[in-house]
Amino acid sequence: MSAHPTGRPWFAYAMLAASMALVGSYVALSKPLVAAIPLFALAFLRFGIAAVAMLPWTLPRTDESTLTLRERLLLFAMSFLGNFLFSICMLAGVSLSSATAAGVIMATLPAAVAAGSRVFLGEHLSARALAAIAVAVVGIVLLQFARPAGDSARATTLLGNLLLFGAVLCEAAYVIIGKRLAPLRSPLRVSALINLWGLALMTPLGLWQLARFEVATLTPGLWLLLVFYSLAASLFAVWLWMTGLRHVPANHAGVFTVALPISATAIGVLALGEAFTLLHAVALLLAASGVVLIASGRPAPALQPGPGQVAGRRPPPLRG
Repeated sequence: MSAHPTGRPWFAYAMLAASMALVGSYVALSKPLVAAIPLFALAFLRFGIAAVAMLPWTLPRTDESTLTLRERLLLFAMSFLGNFLFSICMLAGVSLSSATAAGVIMATLPAAVAAGSRVFLGEHLSARALAAIAVAVVGIVLLQFARPAGDSARATTLLGNLLLFGAVLCEAAYVIIGKRLAPLRSPLRVSALINLWGLALMTPLGLWQLARFEVATLTPGLWLLLVFYSLAASLFAVWLWMTGLRHVPANHAGVFTVALPISATAIGVLALGEAFTLLHAVALLLAASGVVLIASGRPAPALQPGPGQVAGRRPPPLRG
């Protein structure tokens, strides 16, 4: 994979923007899904649909080395934090808050990864990274002042926003762990394996709720939305991101994360009828500023390739 732009930069830019816009859209559109389907049942169905779609990457290639014990443990940790706990926090959070708030809070992921990498990996925090972390904190605090009137509604929204930030921390842990695994396996292979672990972890709770849920009540529209959510989260967003990275340096690609909160906000306001206030606009602007600060900093050293891997790959983008 090239670390420098090649002859198709605008195509690559479109792929990167589409990937993050897709992430923002499925985060926002999970709100009507979790309103119609119990949380654990929804997560179980999402992992199950994705597992079928990702079978080509679940089975090892003939030239691929066997997974080591360390890799298996890393894959389990990534799935437990980045799939299982992330899905619970994200779905519960968006059901109690709003799609707009979810997009803004999820956009703090680059700052959370920078902070976590400093704590757990000892990586240097630049002035830009520190500024991005500060901007992210201010943006989340501002969201609390945009909560609806009424003590009960405010408490519910606060809990939802805290759960969404918990999802960001889970995803940051996934990315940090993924830094240790990224040079060894392809992103779609990693995504397929952690999705399988996610399915296994969610199966007991998912089947328990499905046994008490009338699946026949789901409309064709909700089934289509469920399939879109499943495939966008596990497959399409990852493929679009990795396609764009073939032609754009990784540090330049990060700026396109700004499409995530914009997409989530647009769907929340235009499709779900959510309110959009001046405080929401300022929080959105702060989220976008934090992304740009992180993405425009000095690029990290290139990853060294492992067996069957191409140099310069990064962990997959956000999944649901």
